Amino acid sequence: MANHKSALKRIRSNESKRLRNKYQHKTTRNAIKKLRELTDKKEAEAFLPSVFSMLDRLAKKNVIHANKSANLKSGLAKHVSAI
Repeated sequence: MANHKSALKRIRSNESKRLRNKYQHKTTRNAIKKLRELTDKKEAEAFLPSVFSMLDRLAKKNVIHANKSANLKSGLAKHVSAI
């Protein structure tokens, strides 16, 4: 077990960051699923920018890789334009 004060603080901060990242990642995945299930083009086009911003935020904070974010955004844009 950690003995130093700074190590104990690091354990606490890592846990809170892990939970925050997990929540944001799961929320984004659910939003992507919701977008893929939409059948109305106008509704999908309105929802697309919010999903893009969620993906950008995850990539910026290194929760997901920047290339994965770009690939997901590209695929979602293709999906929405094909509706």
